[in-house]
Amino acid sequence: MDARDRLESALELAIASQTAECPPGLIAAMRYSIFPGGARLRPRLCMSVAWACGADDHRLTIGAAAAIELLHCASLVHDDLPAFDNADTRRGKPSVHRAFGEPLALLSGDALIVLAFDVLARAAAARPDRLADLVRIVAAATGAEGGICAGQAWECEPHIDVPRYHRAKTGALFSAATMAGAAAAGAPHAGWRQLGECLGEAYQIADDIRDVVCNPAELGKPVGKDAALMRPSACRELGVRGAIARLTGLVDAAVESIPACRRSGDLGALIRQEASHFLPQEVADLAA
Repeated sequence: MDARDRLESALELAIASQTAECPPGLIAAMRYSIFPGGARLRPRLCMSVAWACGADDHRLTIGAAAAIELLHCASLVHDDLPAFDNADTRRGKPSVHRAFGEPLALLSGDALIVLAFDVLARAAAARPDRLADLVRIVAAATGAEGGICAGQAWECEPHIDVPRYHRAKTGALFSAATMAGAAAAGAPHAGWRQLGECLGEAYQIADDIRDVVCNPAELGKPVGKDAALMRPSACRELGVRGAIARLTGLVDAAVESIPACRRSGDLGALIRQEASHFLPQEVADLAA
């Protein structure tokens, strides 16, 4: 079973653990928000860093990755709500609030956040010495001080601090993925933050670009939201070509920031390969 299959199995087990006393509508909404998944980029990044650091507990590595993905799915459910983006589709199907109604969408997002911590605690049963660091990493990525809650809240402010907004809304979970991967492997984790921050900003810029140049069928979600909601956008600030150039520079910076580890070269190559898929090739060629 490869890493992607192990991740999907861990997510299935996480949902299965909730079914005994969970109202049917709520568990259905939770499952709907997780499966089928998207690129699973954040959990795969978490597992890749753990692998590069010489992971010795695969259950903990997969559990940390699954927790990151559950938080990401929760953020998408909440992001799509009428109070925020009011998006009708996500991953090529009706968004959770369109399929199940706003109350269950709100509750399912909340429940996924709690489930992430439960998964993490269960996975760390054999390595309790690593649990405290992992909980702090995941909590920081979720909360009001620079986490995904802060990212949503910046959109409610009359004046947005754009770098802080991007670090929280998108970068927080990328940084959590890289640091959690190192922590799950028992390696020092603080030095992995910059890799996550660079990749998070690169992915946010890619998302800004796709929002301008792609169509809903390609993305599986509405486009033009940044302009409609007057949100900060790299394309508006730098133009499409400038945004692509900035993205390329961030990927270079990400690779250069990789701390010394057993498989740093392999990890750098993997990151460049993954980043090459951030944009459709015809869009990436605009910067050439």
